[in-house]
Amino acid sequence: MGTDTDNFQRGLDILAKIDPENYKDIMAGFEHSVLPDLGTLAVEFNYGQIFSRPGLDLKSRLLATVAGLTALGNTEQLKFYINGALNVGWTEEEILEAMLQMVIYAGFPVALNTILTVANEVFSERTEKNLLNKKEKQNDY
Repeated sequence: MGTDTDNFQRGLDILAKIDPENYKDIMAGFEHSVLPDLGTLAVEFNYGQIFSRPGLDLKSRLLATVAGLTALGNTEQLKFYINGALNVGWTEEEILEAMLQMVIYAGFPVALNTILTVANEVFSERTEKNLLNKKEKQNDY
């Protein structure tokens, strides 16, 4: 499958801002999957066309994504986006508040599963790696 070069490069640039340490490994994982084109499509569409739209900055889009995935109970992708939200400057407390807000729409079971498992896991891993500072904000994107 060919790529839309502009969307793909724009998408890679955004993916690199979300997860600067692992974005190359993410792409390599797709290359060796049963459907390598899925990675290309995800980068071109999700990041190159949607995340790059004007109107919301990357930081805001990531918090919206965390909230949406929380409401859906999508624990697989949620870990990546919580890390990304932290990488672009959201604090642990702000992320937890956005996730807690989803109790209204998704109910307690979903919030309990996402907050008590996924968010706790991400925060614990980052604390172990000394990457989580609860009060200090990072770069604005």
